[in-house]
Amino acid sequence: MSGNLLKVRLHYADDDTYIRKSAYLVTGRLYSEDIALRPAVLSMLFKFMSDPDFKVRQTAINAAGEIGKWDFENVRSYFDEGLKDPHHSPRNAVIGSVKKMGEVNPVPVLAWAREYLHHENKEIRREICHGIELRGRKHPEDILPLLAELQHDRTARVRNTLVHVIGQIAYKKGCLIKVLELLASWENRPLVDAALEEIIDVHHRYRNFAALTQAEAIDLIDARYPGRQRKSEGMAH
Repeated sequence: MSGNLLKVRLHYADDDTYIRKSAYLVTGRLYSEDIALRPAVLSMLFKFMSDPDFKVRQTAINAAGEIGKWDFENVRSYFDEGLKDPHHSPRNAVIGSVKKMGEVNPVPVLAWAREYLHHENKEIRREICHGIELRGRKHPEDILPLLAELQHDRTARVRNTLVHVIGQIAYKKGCLIKVLELLASWENRPLVDAALEEIIDVHHRYRNFAALTQAEAIDLIDARYPGRQRKSEGMAH
């Protein structure tokens, strides 16, 4: 593996997104299929995490994301480091990895994410909120308790992302009823109202993909929140 490090780095640093993707997918597959190679793969990724080229660091995080789908504990440190990366691309790779790992390996990934929900850096809080979204599209009950911890966040950008994520979860099949049940326990009523409006709007914007029509969504919301002040009276149903 060490003799091929420079060759691997060329692929990790390639300007072509598809070549970098092929590189991190191959890395994940090698780690999965060859137990003897695992220490060398982790050592290689560790070296690449301090590479001066942000593309190499980005690809290393994405490779760690492939591994973390089933072996999160051995790569969690790469995501800790990636969140602090000075370039946005590696940080985005962390969020993309959290999405794909959280969908199939939720217990350790969501436990890790929870540790960052109250981080002093507002961008990290926002990125973690966005990163756990994908798991919520099938299992909103897994992430709504985590999202609830952000309902009193003082940063508008974080709260806006929170509202957006709730909307993205709620239009999927079987999710709206669960979301409404979980939101009922939240204390920040203005934020809940904003989330309900976003849910209604999303059911219109994504009407070709939503499990319910906008009118059906409004009926469910009105049944759960009969005293809600409706801001969407003029919207197309």
